[in-house]
Amino acid sequence: MLDEGLKSQLTAYLANLRQPIKLVASLDDSAKSREMLELLNDVASASDKVSLVKDGDDARRPSFAIERAAGDASVRFAGLPLGHEFTSLVLALLHVGGHPPKVEPEVIEQIKALDGDFHFETYFSQSCQNCPDVVQALNTMAALNPRITHVAIDGALFQQEIEARQVMAVPTVLLNGQPFAQGRMSLEQILAMLDTGAAERQAEQIKAKDAFDVLVVGGGPAGAAAAIYAARKGIRTGVAAERFGGQVLDTMAIENFISVRHTEGPQLATALEQHVKDYDVDIMNLQRAVGLVPAKAPGGLIEVKLENGASLKSRTVILATGARWRQINVPGEDEYRNKGVAYCPHCDGPLFKGKRVAVIGGGNSGVEAAIDLAGVVAHVTLIEFDSQLRADAVLQRKLASLPNVKVITSAMTTEVHGDGSKVTGLTYKDRGRDTVHRVDLEGVFVQIGLVPNTEWLKDTVALTNRGEIEVDHRGETSLPGVFAAGDATTVPYKQIVIAMGEGAKASLSAFDYLIRQEPLEAAEAA
Repeated sequence: MLDEGLKSQLTAYLANLRQPIKLVASLDDSAKSREMLELLNDVASASDKVSLVKDGDDARRPSFAIERAAGDASVRFAGLPLGHEFTSLVLALLHVGGHPPKVEPEVIEQIKALDGDFHFETYFSQSCQNCPDVVQALNTMAALNPRITHVAIDGALFQQEIEARQVMAVPTVLLNGQPFAQGRMSLEQILAMLDTGAAERQAEQIKAKDAFDVLVVGGGPAGAAAAIYAARKGIRTGVAAERFGGQVLDTMAIENFISVRHTEGPQLATALEQHVKDYDVDIMNLQRAVGLVPAKAPGGLIEVKLENGASLKSRTVILATGARWRQINVPGEDEYRNKGVAYCPHCDGPLFKGKRVAVIGGGNSGVEAAIDLAGVVAHVTLIEFDSQLRADAVLQRKLASLPNVKVITSAMTTEVHGDGSKVTGLTYKDRGRDTVHRVDLEGVFVQIGLVPNTEWLKDTVALTNRGEIEVDHRGETSLPGVFAAGDATTVPYKQIVIAMGEGAKASLSAFDYLIRQEPLEAAEAA
């Protein structure tokens, strides 16, 4: 199952086990069970602290549990944890085996203090880059608290189960048999949902913070670069981010980041966060900004209001809030989100195996999504508003070679239809003939570009009619002391490498602004 290189790496990792663990397999006579047994034999042979038994009685087959010999921790995988989930397997082995997770001590104590019995089930797909964060977070919790259990389920393998439970997006998490959450979540986000007093405690901690010299709002590539460049100047730097990594977390293959031939979004996001943590930067994650109050005088304190009721103050602010997937804004889209309407073909595509889907959008993202989905689903209908596709020629040629793809141009999607629980079709208008048509299908993947996360800035800084923050060549906005960088701004070409450069430039501009101001006491007294 595992090649020699992976076996060697696994042996090295499992040398960190502190306690014996047991792999308990529940198998049948299927090919997948034979593959699982081969994988488990490879794992067991990598350490004398790992034993394998094959008499498991779990109803999901194939599946296996990783159990601590002391009996106070257990996590389970239903299906093969390969692809993006292989790392989840390795970490589960280590953490159940007593190797401490890389989690802040206060977070560990918060997990151990959770009061109640929590049985989590997570549906994942091996191609989903969002799923490992959720699987690993819940596995870590199960390894630390004996009243928490977790099973990670490969939705593509247990197709009947996901249909019965109407799971149409991954990751989907159930708690004690009831829907809990969908989409990428960090460990801290999950804890905040379980520990209802955590947000209030965090708000009080934020209120007590001293003013910053530079406060970065946003934790994507632009925000990370801005924070590093500010911290290197030796000034007090903070980052308030709704989710560190930003949209990069939702990006699959990255092959145009100069000097790095290939990486994936989650890996890059982890590297960004670690690089920022190498410096003296106060990172405040899971913080949504909702208001900006300008300084009373140049050089004075600017206030950023947060959703939890707290506020942060700083002499300069760098806005790097990024962008999100644009919606088609038609009836049925919101109603059937994660019930057939999806935005990540890599994540959710395997759940539509053998079904009919549509892709909305004929740019690079839309055509790439159609190509990927065509290898999984029965049929893809690509719908483009313009009279022709806008994707690169090489992508269009690949798309045209696929027998199960139909392209419809000059078409405006007008409605997503469903039966109350899942998508059943969509309607589009032929813009040339002014006729309306319905397409029966089970999934709709929206790929029509980005919208900047700037709604909270209306009436404060100058925005374009598209909501982008207007900046000059130095990254300055219309407000003194407020700078901006990345996909939320008017800078053209929304690329990671450009966002990083713009973040660095905005930070240098903020520092230049600071050294030209009066001391804070004088500015505040003015």
